[in-house]
Amino acid sequence: MCAAQIDQIRNVVLAGHSGAGKTTLAEALLHKAGVTTRLGSVDDGTTLLDFDEESRERKHTVDSAVFHLDHGGCLMNFIDTPGLPDYAGQAIAALAAAETAAIVISAASGIGVNTRRMFNLAKTYGLARMIIVTRIDAENVNLADVVAGIRESFGHECRPVNLPTGGGRAVVDCLAAEGGQADVLNVGECHTALCDAIVETDEKLMEKFLETGSVPAEALGPAIGQAVASGHIVPVLFCSARGDVGVKEVLDAFVRFAPSPRVGKRRALVIGEGESAKSVEIEPKAEGDFVAQVVKITSDPKSNIKYSVARVHSGRLSGDGQVFVAGDRKGQRPGHLFKLRGPEHAEIPEATAGDLVAFAKLDFKVGQVLLGKAGEGTIPLPKLPTPMYALAIEPKARGDVEKISGALHRFAEEDPCFECHRDAETGELVMHGLGDQHLNVVRSKMKRYFKIEVDTKPPKIPYRETISGSVKYVEYTHKKQTGGAGQFARVFIDLEPNERGKGYEFIDKIFGGVIDQAFRPSVDKGCQAVMKKGVIAGYPVVDVKVSLVDGKTHPVDSKDIAFQIAGRQAFKKAFLQCKPILLEPIVNLEITVPTENMGDITRDIAGKRGQILGQDILPGNQVSIRAQVPLAEVASYASQLKSVTGGQGSFIMEPSHYDVVPPNIQQQIMAQYKSKDEEEE
Repeated sequence: MCAAQIDQIRNVVLAGHSGAGKTTLAEALLHKAGVTTRLGSVDDGTTLLDFDEESRERKHTVDSAVFHLDHGGCLMNFIDTPGLPDYAGQAIAALAAAETAAIVISAASGIGVNTRRMFNLAKTYGLARMIIVTRIDAENVNLADVVAGIRESFGHECRPVNLPTGGGRAVVDCLAAEGGQADVLNVGECHTALCDAIVETDEKLMEKFLETGSVPAEALGPAIGQAVASGHIVPVLFCSARGDVGVKEVLDAFVRFAPSPRVGKRRALVIGEGESAKSVEIEPKAEGDFVAQVVKITSDPKSNIKYSVARVHSGRLSGDGQVFVAGDRKGQRPGHLFKLRGPEHAEIPEATAGDLVAFAKLDFKVGQVLLGKAGEGTIPLPKLPTPMYALAIEPKARGDVEKISGALHRFAEEDPCFECHRDAETGELVMHGLGDQHLNVVRSKMKRYFKIEVDTKPPKIPYRETISGSVKYVEYTHKKQTGGAGQFARVFIDLEPNERGKGYEFIDKIFGGVIDQAFRPSVDKGCQAVMKKGVIAGYPVVDVKVSLVDGKTHPVDSKDIAFQIAGRQAFKKAFLQCKPILLEPIVNLEITVPTENMGDITRDIAGKRGQILGQDILPGNQVSIRAQVPLAEVASYASQLKSVTGGQGSFIMEPSHYDVVPPNIQQQIMAQYKSKDEEEE
C-alpha cells in the first residue's frame, strides 16, 4: 500500500455496554461487505468474531476481536470490544489502534454504564466519535427517549446523519434529503443542522455560505472528516443489524465520516522521561521511519500460536525486515505478517502506515513501541484502570504448581488489566482484575485451556505495622552455653518513628569498642528480620528509626548469630513499648451512579469508614462521587455496587496511601493473629 492510500484506510473501535449489539453489528458489516455468506448469531454461538469457547458459552464477548473488510474503496480495520466493565482493559487498549470510536447503543435498552465510560475515554484520548443506535425495529422502542438521552449524555454535537422510517424498516439520509418522513425527529431540521455544523468547521465553506446563503451537498464532502475528527460533529446513525436495515448506510458513513489516519488523531513518540522528555508527532506516511505500537495480544485457540496486533503509525516493514522493541538493541525478524479476521489470519507482504497488522510468535507486550531501527520512545496508551479486585489462588493438584505460572503469564500478556504475582509478605499467589466476573473468566480459561483447577479466597489485606511513640536504652542480652563455645551478645537500642514513607533507618551510635565493628551490622540484620515478619499482627514494620547506642562483647562467645538474635529480641521489646499501631491501605474511589442512588451510595461509603471528597452532577441523570475508603471495606465492591444500583453503577479504584487503623479494628486483627500463632505453636 502506497502513501496515497493512507487516505483510504479507516480504523474503528466498536465500543459500548454489554448487550448493545456490537458483535451482531460487526457480523452484519462483514455479511453486507460480502466477507461472510451468512449472518452469525451471538445466541446460537455462530459468530465469526466470538470464536473462543468462553465467549460462545457465556453468550457475550470476553475478548476483543480484530477484523477487516473492504467497502467503498476503503480498507476498514475494526476491533470489536467487550462491553462489560470487568473486561474494560481490552476495550480501552483498543482505542490506541483507531482514529474513530463507534459507540453502539441498543434502542431497546438505552445508554449503559460502559457506554458513557467509553464515549468519554475516547473523547479524552482525542478520537473521533460516532454513535450507532441498533435494534430500531425492536418492540416497544421509544426512539424519542433514546435520542433525548444521547443528547443529554453526550451533548448537542450529536447530529443524526440518518433517521429510521417506516417503523424501523428503513432509514432516510439526512445529509442528502432535505425532507421526508421519519419515526423520530424532523428530516429537514436534521439536514439543516448537520449542514450548518459542517460549514462552521471550514472557513471557505463559511465564506461561500455567507455569500450565497447555501452550500451544495457535494461541496460538504471534504469538510466532513475534519468536522468529525475535531469532535465538532458526532454522527448518529440508526440501524437494525439482524433486520439488515441501515447496515450499508453504516458502512458508507465510515467511508464518509470516519477520519483517515492522515486526518484523525496523530500519536506522538515520547523520548526521555520527566522534564527532559521530548514529544515528537508521528507523521502517518509510508516513506517515514517504521513506527508501530502493539495494541492487542491474542492466541490461536487451535494452534496456540501467539499473535501480536500492532497499529502502524509510520513507514513500512516486510517479513524479511527487522523490528526493534523501543529500548532494545537486538532486533527481531518478523518472518511473516498477517491480517486477522477473528480466528482467520491471512499473510500479507508488508505492514504499512495506517494499517493494523499482526506478528506471529514474537515476544511483544501491549503498549510496546516497535521501530524499524534501534531507538527509544513510548506512545502513551489511554489511561487504563488499576486492577484492584484480587483473589489468592492455589492449584487443587500439586503437580499444577509449575503449570499455573505459565497460564497466568499468558493471561497477563493478553489482558492489560490482569496482573498476578507472588506476595513476598504473605507467600500467596495473588491475581488482580477489574471485578469478580473478570477473574471468574480467568479461572474458567485456566481449566478449559490448561486443564488447571484452582481454589480461590480473598487475599490478605496488606496492612503495615509501625509505632507512634519512642523509647530509649532498651536492653537485651543473649546468652547460650552448650558445653563448647557459647553465644553472647548484649545490645542497647533506641527506637523512634521515622517520617511516614521514609522507611527504615539504622544508626550506629556506638563510640569506642563496646561492640566490635564486625558485629554491629548483625544487630541491623536482626532488626530487619523482625520487621519483615511483624511484631503485633504478622505484617511488615515500616517507618521506624533504630539507633544502636550501647552493648557488650565477649572475647570468645560473641558471634554474628548472637548479635542477630539480640537485635531481633531488643527490637521486639522496644517495639511493644512504643505504642504500636497498624496502618491500612486507603484507596480512591470514583463512583458513577444514577442520581436516585446518590443517597444510598454516600450512606454506604460512610458505613465503610469512608470519606466523601466531592460530587459532580453529570449529563444523563448521573452523578460522580469521589471518596477515600479503606481497601478492607471495598475489596469486593463490584458485587456490592451492582446490588445497590441494579447494575447501573460503575467505579474506578486507585491506590492512594496508608492510614492508621482504628483501635477497635486493630485489636480484632491482633487477636486473630495471636489466635493463629497459638494454633501453629
